[in-house]
Amino acid sequence: MEKYIDIIKNSYSGYWNYLKNEIFFQNQWDNYFYGLIIISLLVWGLEILFPWRKNQSIFRKDFWLDTFYMFFNFFLLNLIILIALSNTAAQFLNDILSSVGLSLQSFQLFDVDNLPNWLGLFVFFIVSDFVQWNTHRLLHRVPFLWNFHKVHHSVKEMGFAAHLRYHWMEPVVYKSLLYLPIAIIGNYDAKDVAIVYFFTITIGHLNHANLGWDYGLFKYIFNNPKMHIWHHAKALPKHVRFGVNYGLTLSIWDYIFKTNYIPHNGKDIELGFSGDETFPKDFIKQELYPVFSKDKD
Repeated sequence: MEKYIDIIKNSYSGYWNYLKNEIFFQNQWDNYFYGLIIISLLVWGLEILFPWRKNQSIFRKDFWLDTFYMFFNFFLLNLIILIALSNTAAQFLNDILSSVGLSLQSFQLFDVDNLPNWLGLFVFFIVSDFVQWNTHRLLHRVPFLWNFHKVHHSVKEMGFAAHLRYHWMEPVVYKSLLYLPIAIIGNYDAKDVAIVYFFTITIGHLNHANLGWDYGLFKYIFNNPKMHIWHHAKALPKHVRFGVNYGLTLSIWDYIFKTNYIPHNGKDIELGFSGDETFPKDFIKQELYPVFSKDKD
């Protein structure tokens, strides 16, 4: 037990030091703190220059709430719970496997170090995106998980910062389901993976931005604003009532598994979910909503 307590302590102190290095720019090109700021400002600039919904304010509804969510979920949430939880769970799993004479390396399909760097990153990207696509489907299909996911779908006007409005339980679910597949295909250098994260953050911001883009033929590969707007539609036909367009970065999974849905231009459709009129409007109440809500639909 003492070992796990030490892991938790070291996780907190280690991440705190990392966060300080990020803020005071002691890390170099893979600086997530300023990377997020730069990407956000660039996409926000595109919204201002090329707005799809021209009557939507630059400081749209819940702009500041979503901005707070963006920094809280991307940085502070790790400090509060995720890093310690992730490191402790990883050690616990390793201890269980070692007790029966196994390790995660026993299940590793290949050594990523034996692959060209670009190929290793490509495999990491494809596997992680597919697992996250499936996880996203679960968030819509399992009532318990949907109650948490409602926070993200409470967005009523789309803008880049809505990308990172989500309940703190979501990354717990995503990281838990992603841990084993990534461990099986190999370990990746954090600086190399930063390239993938910056790319996925950019696509995610664009998906939620006030932009009327679909990337032409590339829409069948990459998720895009015109596709993702329908994922946030309040009213959907009965045959797709659980949701559509689950892709995070790639849209290809939706086209392969027939969960794509773009019936017409979704520029002015109503966003949200059934009953969102009574959904809390502030951060604390939204975070507590799944705990106290009696809604199981």
